[in-house]
Amino acid sequence: MKRSDQCGRRSPRHATPSFLSASLAVMSLCLSTQALAQKRVRADDSPVTLADPLTGTAPLDRQALIGNAPPPGEPVYSGQTSPGARLPHASVAASPVNNNIELSYPNGVPVPYYYTNPTMIGFTGGGGSTYGGHAEPMIAPVVGDWSPAPANRQSYYDKSREHAEPGYYSAYLDSFDTKAEMTATRWASIMRFTFPQSERSNVTINFPRHGGEVEVMNDTMIRGKAQDGGGTDGAYFVAKFSRPFVASGTFRKSPGDNEGWGIGVSDIDPGEHQVAGSYAGAYVTFATRAGDQVLVKMAHGTSYEQAEQRLNAEIPGWNFDAVHDAARDQWATLLNRVRVSGGTEKQRRLFYSTLFQSFASPRLIAQKGEKFTDANGKVQVAAHDRYGPVPFWDTGRNQIVLLELMEPQVVRDIMASELDMAREKGFMNTSFHGDNAVFLYLGAWERGIDFDYAAAYPYLRKNALDPSGPRGYLDEYMRQGWISDIVPDHNPSPPYAGGKAGVATTLEYAWDDYALARFARKLGKNDDYRLFAKRAGNYANVFDKSIGFMRGRTADGAWISPFDPAEPYYNFMMKEASGWSTLWLVPHDVQGLINLLGGRDAFNAKLDAFFSKPYRPTGICRDCTGVIGQYVQGNQPDQQAPYYYDWSGQPWKTQALVRKVLDLTYGSDAAGYGYPGMDDQGATSSWYVLSAMGFYPVDPSSQTYIIGSPVFDHVALDMGNGKTLEIEAKNNSADNVYIQSATLNGRSWNKPWFTHDDIRNGAKLEFVMGPEPNRQWGAARDAAPPSMTSVSH
Repeated sequence: MKRSDQCGRRSPRHATPSFLSASLAVMSLCLSTQALAQKRVRADDSPVTLADPLTGTAPLDRQALIGNAPPPGEPVYSGQTSPGARLPHASVAASPVNNNIELSYPNGVPVPYYYTNPTMIGFTGGGGSTYGGHAEPMIAPVVGDWSPAPANRQSYYDKSREHAEPGYYSAYLDSFDTKAEMTATRWASIMRFTFPQSERSNVTINFPRHGGEVEVMNDTMIRGKAQDGGGTDGAYFVAKFSRPFVASGTFRKSPGDNEGWGIGVSDIDPGEHQVAGSYAGAYVTFATRAGDQVLVKMAHGTSYEQAEQRLNAEIPGWNFDAVHDAARDQWATLLNRVRVSGGTEKQRRLFYSTLFQSFASPRLIAQKGEKFTDANGKVQVAAHDRYGPVPFWDTGRNQIVLLELMEPQVVRDIMASELDMAREKGFMNTSFHGDNAVFLYLGAWERGIDFDYAAAYPYLRKNALDPSGPRGYLDEYMRQGWISDIVPDHNPSPPYAGGKAGVATTLEYAWDDYALARFARKLGKNDDYRLFAKRAGNYANVFDKSIGFMRGRTADGAWISPFDPAEPYYNFMMKEASGWSTLWLVPHDVQGLINLLGGRDAFNAKLDAFFSKPYRPTGICRDCTGVIGQYVQGNQPDQQAPYYYDWSGQPWKTQALVRKVLDLTYGSDAAGYGYPGMDDQGATSSWYVLSAMGFYPVDPSSQTYIIGSPVFDHVALDMGNGKTLEIEAKNNSADNVYIQSATLNGRSWNKPWFTHDDIRNGAKLEFVMGPEPNRQWGAARDAAPPSMTSVSH
């Protein structure tokens, strides 16, 4: 008899002692089972259960929030995240691919997954799939007929049966009656395909366009080498199957310049074991009964030997569920370090989903003692955990601070990795039009993270002074204090993609210089401090007082005309932004910007207009979604602007705005997965995480946190130093968004900001919330956050 059949049954009227003993045992077992079930129900509200990796894969769908995007022929920009199975900071991700990026880049960049697409192309078990579709090789289960890349045989998949959780992804491929599941370890991935009955249940494995070499080693193993050196986890891969295949062969694109596809343009060789060239791949065939499972596990490396060693070490057998459980447990440990209560279920789900996505970068390349390929293409042995480059223009604005709070040891290794890359290349890494690496180093130093900062300084300094380095147009910037723009010969109606982004670049460099000045001062290099502190004010050189906006200048110093601050520009004057958005790109000197705009009243009026003026440009900006007035949450240049009211004496407006941005631009679409633009490897996600907790690092190179409006009744953040930051919001609700009063560690707190020194040994920040603004709290001039320019009284 089954245990469940016995639970709840009464004993006979004349029960024997032995029967009573057995009944008590069964009852005890039943109670244990019920307790376990109740525990599972309670666990459903755990952080790892609330986190949904599909968050960020869908576009916003309200026209008011997406402006006039997208351009004809393109989808709306989503967060461009991946729902694939991975570990924190992992190079390896087992991920779905439903965008055929080999044929076109429908999103402007190679994005492998877009939530609303109805068909699945395949899956990847290697690196690069979290952002930008560079993971390889492609793995596709196909029942019956199949087509080689780049055409592929696609399958409809059931969105209602698609499931993702930290460390796991699955989808049901309706066209093939096949379930695909995947999970991952640090260096390997494993997929489980549940096939129908068929004599032709196939799996294809192939490289993308650049190709490589593929070899069928025996009836359970395939290996290959990428032509272009591979992704972050190595050029070589080894894949093993859980059961022998009954047939196999190879394929590739036919030689020649023909870029088409179809009958006769692919070399397909049944029974062949080796192939090289564009789209090189292999296919294997199984005879399956309904419900038969075929597992394939894969690892990459700098050699076949390293790839196979990683595979054997991390997934020695075929226990898919054990690998899945281990991945989930690792995520649970990390996500449990931030505990929130209150808010709505949707807000909690969004919080833990964005927290999950915040660990998409930087990616771990090699653990200490392992071999990896350095910035010069040489194989080295890691002296510490080696991470890939930080996307400074994106995550350097906020996500790095989240890591400094939660993972200081990881940040130490990230800084060491960036310093190693600087030594290998001669310059520190940069991103886009800023330098920004200094934000990482100074921000970590300000937060007390131990590191040899003096060793990093020469490279940061060289970036700022050597015109042959990665700072574009640096000679012009050093000579005149601003960077001009080239007016195109044709009509530069937006979006104009050419140009030097002179305004935005000038602003970014000035911000970098202020951080570098403070860095130099901490090292006692006073001459450098004075040099960079003077340059930090260069942002004013591109401010046109006659119109109250940052504005481009030609080489002779004249203001560029015509100029419409409501029009988005890509590289002409601005960087992926309009004049309205770029105006606020002075995070290091908000008080100086207040002065330029004519004082607090004028500054507040300008901010008010920024957040209320309808967004109606002529030019289409694909990056400009998540629109509130002229504000664009979906891109980095103005994401700090909602917090600027804390400098101008009206912090209650910041409190209301932050709540509005969180509510309108994250998950407000029909799917609940929509993002206000690209996540940029964790940047847009980190904005949500930090803001929902109630604070934001407007200038990540400083230790100052600017207060917004906490979404949750209680937050407990376990910092990496063993201390806990608690944030409590009493009387909190969707209506009670305004701070009435605050205390920090029991002391009255009337400033709309605090520093890391205030919380480094653990702290409790308490707010009393209400439905109407308290216009006195945090509004005094001497309560404003620090700024390069001092507040005048």
